[in-house]
Amino acid sequence: MRRVIAYIDGFNLYHSIDDLKRPHLKWLDLRALAESLLRKDETLKVVKYFSAYATWMPARYARHRDYVDALVARGVVTHMASFKEKPRKCLSCGARWIGHEEKETDVQVAVHMVADALKGEAERLIVITADTDIAPAVRMIAANAPQCEVFVAAPPGRFGKCRVLKPGVEITRGRLASCLLPESLQVGGGRTVQRPAAYAPPP
Repeated sequence: MRRVIAYIDGFNLYHSIDDLKRPHLKWLDLRALAESLLRKDETLKVVKYFSAYATWMPARYARHRDYVDALVARGVVTHMASFKEKPRKCLSCGARWIGHEEKETDVQVAVHMVADALKGEAERLIVITADTDIAPAVRMIAANAPQCEVFVAAPPGRFGKCRVLKPGVEITRGRLASCLLPESLQVGGGRTVQRPAAYAPPP
């Protein structure tokens, strides 16, 4: 069996789902999604999820933590980066405020891909993203570990935005709908995580 590692660019996927205006699709089982992309002769070695917590927004932060706990309970390995404060200024009115910019996620995805390919950890890498910043990593793997295939799965609605990555498929709304987490899930410490009310499926 060919070994497969899946890499999920969390924010890239989240925002593409948000654009669908179908909130229930955000309660997504990333392991099931990765498994849906396997070929007959393949086995899923690990799913790696890359994201960051918006700690300055308490409700969103708590919801994201619960989601990450649910993913870990499903065997997903999480790699959390961070947001940095960044001064902003409106060029029209001169107003100033402090914004937040996510840092390191795309770099972490790229570093893990290259390291896993060069170490021979898998025969195929599935990358769910439309972030073209990983293109150098894809080229590096092709040049130095050609036995390792990189397969890009574009998030919904993002296929045209990542053609430089030569995506093999665009994830559809139907595929997402078939890969949702259960309404409640046992996580670490005997705790139960509940699906957020806002993510309940439509009647």
